[in-house]
Amino acid sequence: MTNKTSLQKSLGIGLTLGVTLLWLLGVTASGLVAQHEMNEVFDSALEETAQRILPLAVTDILNRENGARNQRAPALKDHDEYLTYLVRDRQGNLLLQSHDADPRVFGPLPQEGFSNTSTHRIYGASAVSETIYLEVAEPLAHRREAALEAGLALLMPLTFLIPVSLLGIWWIVRLSLRKVVDFQQSIESRGAGDLSPVAGDQLPREFEPIALAVNRLLERLHRALETERSFTANSAHELRTPLATALAKIQRLKTRIQSDQLKADIADIEESLRSLSVLSGKLLELAKAEGGGAISQSRHDLVPILAMIVSDFESQAPGRITLTLPESEVTSFLDPDAFAILVRNLIENAIKHGSREQPVEVSMAADGTLRVRNGGNLIPPDQLALLRNRFARSKTHATGSGLGLAIADAIATGAGMTMHLRSPATGRQDGFEAELNVACI
Repeated sequence: MTNKTSLQKSLGIGLTLGVTLLWLLGVTASGLVAQHEMNEVFDSALEETAQRILPLAVTDILNRENGARNQRAPALKDHDEYLTYLVRDRQGNLLLQSHDADPRVFGPLPQEGFSNTSTHRIYGASAVSETIYLEVAEPLAHRREAALEAGLALLMPLTFLIPVSLLGIWWIVRLSLRKVVDFQQSIESRGAGDLSPVAGDQLPREFEPIALAVNRLLERLHRALETERSFTANSAHELRTPLATALAKIQRLKTRIQSDQLKADIADIEESLRSLSVLSGKLLELAKAEGGGAISQSRHDLVPILAMIVSDFESQAPGRITLTLPESEVTSFLDPDAFAILVRNLIENAIKHGSREQPVEVSMAADGTLRVRNGGNLIPPDQLALLRNRFARSKTHATGSGLGLAIADAIATGAGMTMHLRSPATGRQDGFEAELNVACI
């Protein structure tokens, strides 16, 4: 599980959230401004209504017959009143009221100007030397309802704009990063052995240094590998040729000498030269295995290579090897030469250190799993863990340099594979087994 996410996803979500937040802030500010303006309009309407009604109310009150007190203004038809009014004298006596007015909404004594109660906004005006007061009341709930409807009207478009913005931002970000994604895919799709420069000409300016650095790294790596391979090839020629020449001279000298003692000494020298030749060959194989040349640029069928190598060993150890091959091809990016070196070392190790009474089992499955098993004594876990090291050997009387498994492990590691070493072998009570999957590259 990883916490990493893509740049496209981060930009898309971040920009959408940012735009949405700005819109919400804008709607909030617009709603507050609209509410302030609506309050001014409502206050103006209250004041205008009072100024219109007051002369009519004064005329009606002054033209009444003596003793007439409170009267209720008739309604032409039933309707809900947002504005209600009372007409009172200075002492608060009720003279006139609208048909739906509730006197409890107003204060005990009339007053001029604007005032608020917990439920209403009230405006009062006076006439006839401040003896008659008119007060008009408007429910605050009406104002809140109007502000809420205005806010909802501003918010409603966001339900459509946010998804549209998300799609638009995602499309723009994806279009802008298309070259970056192509650059990423070109690196991921190439084989591990492809060290050619990566095309970065069409990348955005911010990513050009990355492409330049990658190409420089690939160039340095390519030069290092070529130098390593050149050194390995030259060393093989410079070491093997003199050793072969010295071995040939020793063998000719051996045929000319009659003394048994000198022949025995020369035989020891001959064996030492053979061991040195084998050791130099193993060291060169190890250098090649650790030089990074285990991966090729194309896939190869490894089944015929394995069959050929086992056939070569049959001439050296007749009847010692049993081979099991799949009916289908097993292709891999593993370099054929590196695969041949790996298999040769595993089989050679099994023949040298395995029991001579039991065959060496070499098998490859259709999924690419390669197994080399041999009989023999069990290897303790502490020694088994050290067999991958150079010159490490288990307790055995067989000759060897202790480099075979180190070479095989170096090739497997360089190709990104894992080589499993087991003792006892799978399905047995003894023996040794090496297993790896060559098709997992």
